[in-house]
Amino acid sequence: MSDKKYTPPKVWNPEEASGGRFASINRPVAGPTHDKPLPVGEHPIQLYSLATPNGVKVTILLEELLAAGHKGAEYDAYLINIMGGDQFGSGFVDINPNSKIPAMVDQSVTPSVRIFESGAMLLYLAEKFDAFIPRDNAGRAECLSWLFWQMGSAPFLGGGFGHFYAYAPEKYEYAINRYTMEVKRQLDVLDRQLAESRFIAGDDYTIADMAIWPWYGALVNNKVYDAAEFLATHTYTHVVRWTREIEQRPAVQRGRMVNRSWGDLHEQLRERHDASDFDHRTQDKLSSNGS
Repeated sequence: MSDKKYTPPKVWNPEEASGGRFASINRPVAGPTHDKPLPVGEHPIQLYSLATPNGVKVTILLEELLAAGHKGAEYDAYLINIMGGDQFGSGFVDINPNSKIPAMVDQSVTPSVRIFESGAMLLYLAEKFDAFIPRDNAGRAECLSWLFWQMGSAPFLGGGFGHFYAYAPEKYEYAINRYTMEVKRQLDVLDRQLAESRFIAGDDYTIADMAIWPWYGALVNNKVYDAAEFLATHTYTHVVRWTREIEQRPAVQRGRMVNRSWGDLHEQLRERHDASDFDHRTQDKLSSNGS
């Protein structure tokens, strides 16, 4: 064990910089840091997000709803630059006091409704449109169990494994081993479940798949943390099969692009206000002018 020994002080204080990729936006208090209202579009749903796994969950569902004919799911998606501190603007904090993406406003109702936390947003939209969530009691319970499994498990993958393996200023053996063990256990949980069913909660594609795929599908596809080889994700054959099937869905492909501001230009759509925005010429224009 090579980790340096650390003796916690009697009372912790944040005076010393913690280091790491996200150190500049971490702070031990909540609330806005500056006054900045949010833009508001004309569609029923207003989304303020970024194409991280948590953000992608919601844009996938919105695109799936539109593909299924639910016109009331039309939305405006505005990019929130978390490294620039947009999530600490007064307008964003009014919608999400936790200052995390994504955040959403349903302005099709009076008064308008704010929703934060990606799992809550998936459940809200599924119930609003009666789609992608089973109607029978047992099926609904199974779907929600897996939805909440993801909400409880992903912090071990992202804030645990992802941080210490990819983002921490130093590599700590204990932390990496601890969270690697847990992530591999989670992959095994999914693999065993998917050995018995086509999708996470059964034979039907649901919000449980939309919640889990952006995290664990991205892990299999080596889109997060550059850790697919380290974790031997290819050995989880049922997760790989499920990942491949979902990534072929056109709505999933569109959802991954929304509020993306990095990577290949053809995979980016910094803001989304209409289905025509997915046209490559519109994408290139949005990307080049920094909209």
